Amino acid sequence: MTRLNRKKLQASLLITLWAVAMVVAYWWYEARYLRSFIAQNVLFDGEQLRLPDELAGPGPIRLVHFWDPSCPCSVASQQHLIALIERYSQQGVSFYVVQAPGSQGHLPEAMAILQTIATLSGSDKIPSSPAVAIWDRSGKLSYFGPYSEGASCTSSNSFIEPILDALSSGRTVNASNMLAVSCFCDWPQD
Repeated sequence: MTRLNRKKLQASLLITLWAVAMVVAYWWYEARYLRSFIAQNVLFDGEQLRLPDELAGPGPIRLVHFWDPSCPCSVASQQHLIALIERYSQQGVSFYVVQAPGSQGHLPEAMAILQTIATLSGSDKIPSSPAVAIWDRSGKLSYFGPYSEGASCTSSNSFIEPILDALSSGRTVNASNMLAVSCFCDWPQD
């Protein structure tokens, strides 16, 4: 075997090993975090969610972010949430956060506008995070579910912008039960 052929063989083996490693890494990520709620019979059902008395009833549009600091999927949604805050807080949308029970961690400084809700009735029964709930100006739950569909969370595949735009323009939205395939972590149950 000539020296040139040996180098080509080594390069081919390296590329093959790299490709196999990428497939295994993707498979591990998909098996661990990218879950189909239809396949697992898990549903984002917002019927149990109730805002605390001081936030319930008529008021601004309220977005509640359900966050688990230990979930790697939460990192993917943070940049999207920052963009939502920058765009919609100027339109009067109020932003809140519910942190997973028993978890420890702090949101980035860019998310300092998020007001903490210590307890939100029904949040102990949500299936996974990151998740979002949106209440309209009348205080009715309009949306509960994931930020987007797929492994990444951006404005291009988001469910949130169309809902906030509709609510901001006075239209009614009723999407409090969602099925999706996305990046999720189990929400700790009390």
